[in-house]
Amino acid sequence: MTVDLDLDALLGVARAAAAARSAIVLDAFGDASNVRAKGPGDWVSDADTSSEHVIHGILHEAAPELAFFGEETGGDRADVGWFVDPLDGTANFVHGFPVVGVSVALVADGRPVVGVVHAPMLGRVYAARLGGGVTCNDQPIRVSDRRAEDAICATGFPFRAKRDRLPEYFPVFERALLTFEDLRRAGAASLDLSWTAAGVLDGYFEQALGTWDVAAGGLLVREAGGVVTDWQGDERAWLRSGDIVAAPGGVHERILEVIAGR
Repeated sequence: MTVDLDLDALLGVARAAAAARSAIVLDAFGDASNVRAKGPGDWVSDADTSSEHVIHGILHEAAPELAFFGEETGGDRADVGWFVDPLDGTANFVHGFPVVGVSVALVADGRPVVGVVHAPMLGRVYAARLGGGVTCNDQPIRVSDRRAEDAICATGFPFRAKRDRLPEYFPVFERALLTFEDLRRAGAASLDLSWTAAGVLDGYFEQALGTWDVAAGGLLVREAGGVVTDWQGDERAWLRSGDIVAAPGGVHERILEVIAGR
């Protein structure tokens, strides 16, 4: 199916759509009005919903034949389609913490083929298409080459309805903290993956994320020379389960060992 897609053109569309919704997010930052709780620790704001409508309109106008699925409004899941997170890190947004991303990904036949992550408050745009490399603000980026023992890795804690997985996660967190130089938890998966692609972070692992959270960032890491799998090392299952490990090869292997208790 990917041979029938003009990935360069679709990357341009994704970049334009991400920029349009990022302007909405940037304009609304610091305004806590119209923020509503979807569940414990799970927030949605007008910036989420309005920017998702904007992105949907831009993507549909450019390629009406492609399916669309957004975190807030849902949509259709198909063999080829867009997955959109209009505001990754809404809790950060609500609290005025500027680690917020907007993420647009095109998935074809079970793998991401176009990905854009925009960090509005940080002035960073990460973009990739399958086989075309990855850039930050139009400059090529690459995963780090640090040794595993020197690595600083990112993670995220199970939350919302997934807190029943905390007993599974806590031993992994403890072993990782003892294995790597340090850990970070910023609260926006799309940016954790972008920073891993750029070599700022040396790896990333988390559980139970949505396809919209990880599809764009996972492609960034792969195009930057990294490895992306689920917690068992499956190169495709992470996009469905949201159990993700993304890192340069050596660190990725060590994270899987940590997960397995070795």
